[in-house]
Amino acid sequence: MVLTDDELKYIEEVLGRQPNELELGMMDVMFSEHCSYKSSRPILRNFPTDGPDVILGPGDDAGIVNLTDEYALAIGMESHNHPSAVEPYGGAGTGIGGIVRDIISMGAKPVVLLDALRFGHMDDQRSKYIFDYVVKGISDYGNRIGVPTVGGEIEFDDNFQYNPMVNVVCAGLVKKDEIVYGSAPVVGDVYLLMGGTTGRDGIHGVTFASEELTSNSEIEDRPAVQVADPFTKKRVMEATYELLDTLDIHGVKDLGGGGLTCCLSEMADKGGNGSCIDLEKIPLREEGMTPYEIMLSESQERMVFAISKDDVEKASQICDKHDLSHAVIGEIIDKREFIVKHNGEEICHAPNILFTDAPIIEREAKAPEKIIKEVEIEDIDPQEALLRLLSSENITSKEWVYSQYDHEVQLHTVVKPGDDAAVIKVDEDTSFTIGTDCNSTHVLLNPYDGAASAVLESINNAITMGARPVALVDCLNFGNPEKPEVFWQFTEAISGMSDVARKFNVAFISGNVSFYNETEGVTVNPSPIVGCVGLVDNKHIKTMTYDEEGDVVLLLGNTYPELDGSQYYKEIYDLVQGYPPKLRLEENYSVSVLVQNLIQECNDSITSVHDLSKGGLATALALMSIKSEMGLKVCVEDIPSTGDLTISEKLFSESYSRFIITVKEDNLDEVTSIIKDAGVAYAKIGFVGGNNLVICSDEGKLIDVSVDELNKANTTTIEEHMA
Repeated sequence: MVLTDDELKYIEEVLGRQPNELELGMMDVMFSEHCSYKSSRPILRNFPTDGPDVILGPGDDAGIVNLTDEYALAIGMESHNHPSAVEPYGGAGTGIGGIVRDIISMGAKPVVLLDALRFGHMDDQRSKYIFDYVVKGISDYGNRIGVPTVGGEIEFDDNFQYNPMVNVVCAGLVKKDEIVYGSAPVVGDVYLLMGGTTGRDGIHGVTFASEELTSNSEIEDRPAVQVADPFTKKRVMEATYELLDTLDIHGVKDLGGGGLTCCLSEMADKGGNGSCIDLEKIPLREEGMTPYEIMLSESQERMVFAISKDDVEKASQICDKHDLSHAVIGEIIDKREFIVKHNGEEICHAPNILFTDAPIIEREAKAPEKIIKEVEIEDIDPQEALLRLLSSENITSKEWVYSQYDHEVQLHTVVKPGDDAAVIKVDEDTSFTIGTDCNSTHVLLNPYDGAASAVLESINNAITMGARPVALVDCLNFGNPEKPEVFWQFTEAISGMSDVARKFNVAFISGNVSFYNETEGVTVNPSPIVGCVGLVDNKHIKTMTYDEEGDVVLLLGNTYPELDGSQYYKEIYDLVQGYPPKLRLEENYSVSVLVQNLIQECNDSITSVHDLSKGGLATALALMSIKSEMGLKVCVEDIPSTGDLTISEKLFSESYSRFIITVKEDNLDEVTSIIKDAGVAYAKIGFVGGNNLVICSDEGKLIDVSVDELNKANTTTIEEHMA
């Protein structure tokens, strides 16, 4: 049980009596961190949640943002970390199932999935097993329901050995006049439960997700993991769309964490009403289930519809047509109470507020002691360093992963996985970009700057594709919030994320908080994963692929001596300490907005765009060459900076908001004139051409390596581990 003594006292005061066993179990679920956000709610209020493109912000199953005159995009992001640690295949699959239902429940048709994943290093057998089966779970579920997985990102670190992070994003298109909400607004309507039957799987899933794992969790907590059923999901999707097209549906919500208890209490609360439920009407998968088990079960593939009694017969015919279990399980009442009946007897009768408004817990936040050891760094050959970075787990190609996903089903995917973001077609004129980002090491070393950079990079990745950023989603993965140092990480991260979002006037419209990602004292690196949606004119879509010899290579944005927390220090020196790159919000904003404007004003002159992130300049240039199958000749002597830099800093620093663009030589003056007018630091650093990546400075040639060798270094690491 997660209820504290103070919470039990509060429940008894509101109820006017002691709760019975069923009521206690239901409130235990709803007071869990996963459902109530009792620690995070005050901090999350710092997020900007409204903006010019926002139709619906946080509070429903998904957020909704404007795309075109006809269409909006529903998008949500969820975690399934604890279930994936215990049962990786099922945990990842049910994570996909849950986020897809969230999109369906808004009336939208899912068009994309993304996954942001964290694992222990692949030389650890258990970590490799979890990695393998999480990918299989995502692949099998997404492929079977016909929704393409188009992007995401992966990090490997010792901190995730016992607590993998499995964060999933789903987005779907919906006509603006067909949006539905997770509400029960009409007194006298009935609740129609449709989809899979209710079993004993997933009971206490949300309380399991709201406490630390132990070494015994893999055995003891396995029953808390739901069972995925993608084939039923496909029928549920089709039946839902037919119900929405045929009937006047007043509200829809999927059953996820907290099962019927969470779904029904939240629908009634949003509608300003209450619920009266008859447990005998609920279709069960197993015999002898108790009311406690029925109300807390998190069995998958179930949806609840708020409909008029007059529409029940037609709704039943549609469910029968799709061979789906269904039943009217209760009605919406005019009192804001939650009533549950069994065999004609009221076994729960409580104010709805006890299920939807748990008291906030004011957590202590305390900065941990910063320890920096003196370390002697010996120079390493730049070419050797680059090849090692390209083959490192966190930079190596993730094609082994995304090749298992059907990313072309539905035929919407314009730019496929492997670029800065995916691009999805809406109509002949418009597409949207979507991607996820977070450097967990940077957040560990400085939660404010590191989390701010997750928002910044996500926005930048939309910009590099030619888009205007229009909405943000997040999944905030942290350790135990009862520890002041962990809660300090959380509050600092939200502050940094909020500052960047406000500066760019891009709102957070949906998200999730995942606390208690710890196992016996080992806390994960704080990982606020950020997804960004961008709106792009199909004529302005850019990629990191260049294709013409002689194009000029420009570097925009200052480079600073910022190697702490870099992939270079991690991979070459096994060093993680100090301070990550610093957020310089005004400067970062100016560079990013300039790139956005350049693509709009000089579209035909710019042949490729790529932002710099892990591995710095040298790695970005190498990845562009690999993608383009062409070489570059570059000089890094005069790259933009505010002081003297070492060769290592020039090549591998990870300073924020820097971009490489390639420009047609004949149009160079037009582009550089706009850059100069914007007052942004830049330099012409080279040309496209040849079969090698050549990087020089005044000291001579630093790197001279064939594109084939770069490609080999970058595309074999995961394959060799998983062979």
